[in-house]
Amino acid sequence: MELEVRHLRLLCAIADAGSLHGAARTLGTSQPALTTQLRRIESTLGGTLFSRERTGCVPTALGRGVVGRARPLLAGLTALVTETRAAAARAADGNRLRIGSTANRAIPGWLRRLRERLPRTETELRVAVSATALLRQVAAGELDVAFVHEVEGCPLPVPPGLDIHTLVEREPQFVCLAVDHPAAHRPVVDLADLAADPWMIDPSVDGEWEGLRRVLSAAGLNPRVLHGDYLTAAGLVATGEVVTFCQPTSRPRPDLAIRPLRGDPLGVRLLLAVRSGAYGGELAGVGADLASAYWEAASAAPAYREWLGQRGWAGERGRPG
Repeated sequence: MELEVRHLRLLCAIADAGSLHGAARTLGTSQPALTTQLRRIESTLGGTLFSRERTGCVPTALGRGVVGRARPLLAGLTALVTETRAAAARAADGNRLRIGSTANRAIPGWLRRLRERLPRTETELRVAVSATALLRQVAAGELDVAFVHEVEGCPLPVPPGLDIHTLVEREPQFVCLAVDHPAAHRPVVDLADLAADPWMIDPSVDGEWEGLRRVLSAAGLNPRVLHGDYLTAAGLVATGEVVTFCQPTSRPRPDLAIRPLRGDPLGVRLLLAVRSGAYGGELAGVGADLASAYWEAASAAPAYREWLGQRGWAGERGRPG
C-alpha cells in the first residue's frame, strides 16, 4: 500500500474531529471502514498515529508529525484544484450558474427569479441531504453557491476558502403530526403532548439526529425514534405512526397538520456559501433572489405566517421583528 492524498485527508479528518465517529461523518463513510483504513495507513508507516482513548482519538507524537506535514500539502492541492476548476468553468461557459441546496421550499421561487433576472444564464441545481458535502463542493469549485441549513448546537464544518452569509439567523422547526392527533387541535404544541409518540428522523441530514436527541433529553422525554427519509416520514405521520420535525414553510395537507412547538426548542440557521471574495455583483443578486423566494414561501405557509405575524412580520418584503 502506498500513501495517497485521500489517506492524508483521512488522517487530518480524524485529528480535526477528535474521534473516528466524527471523522467518518465528515468524510461520508462508515466508522468500521475508516478504522480499517487507519490500520492500513499505520501499518504502511510502521507506527501508531492515534491513541484510542475513552474520550476519542488523540494523535501520538508520530501522528502529530504526519498530520502537521499533511496539512500544507492538502491546502496547496486544494487551492490548485479549486483555481483550475473555476478557470476551466469560466472558459467553458461564462453563462452558467451552479447552485446547490439542501431541501427547502424556497427553491422553486428561487429558480423562477433567477430565470427572470438572468435569462441568458443556464442554471444548474444540485439538491443534497448533506450540507457538509455541498460546502465542500463550493470550496472545490464544483458549485458557485450553496444554500444550506445549520442545526442549532451542531455547527457545520466550513472548509477554508469559503464566505458564509446568513439568510435567516434562526428559523424555528415545527412539528408535523396526523391531522386527527389530539395535539393537532391546538395552535401551539407542547413536547409533553407528544410524549407517547414515536419520532422519525433522517440521520443522514447533518445535525438533525443530534438536535432531536438534545431537545427530547432537555424535555425529559425518551421516546422511540425511527430512522428514515422525510418522504417516508410524511406517510407514517399521516397514518399516526410517528411525529417528526419539519420546516415551518411546510404547508398542511388534508391528512397532516403543521404546528409550532411551545418555546421553539429547535432552530436552524439558513446560510448561503460562496468562495471567498466572490460575493458581489451577480452572486449578490442570487442571494437577494433567494431571500425574496424564502419570504414568499413563508407567507404561503399558514402556521409560519401566523408565527411570524405575532413577532411583527410585515409580509414578504419584511422581516420578523
